[in-house]
Amino acid sequence: MLKIIVILGVICVSWSMIILSAQAEFCRQIKGHEVCIVKIKRSAKNYWEYRAAVKIDQTIRPIEIYDCRQGHRITQEGDIIPFKSDGVGKLICRVLNR
Repeated sequence: MLKIIVILGVICVSWSMIILSAQAEFCRQIKGHEVCIVKIKRSAKNYWEYRAAVKIDQTIRPIEIYDCRQGHRITQEGDIIPFKSDGVGKLICRVLNR
């Protein structure tokens, strides 16, 4: 009985390690701010567009569309905001277009 409990414990621990490693965030320091890509999905129709949720200094922004071809992001309200010279949009496009 003890062997079964130990085996189940090992399975649970290894399973939780797999799940936690799958939830890792990609983080970088940009101009003194910690910028992390929390969730990202590439558009199937427009390969140059990404839908991403970004965390800046522990504050998560809602999912926005990052257009790497035009160099801007589109908020959920529909506002078009150009990428800054060394900002999050450039980071997303540079890292994922390799």
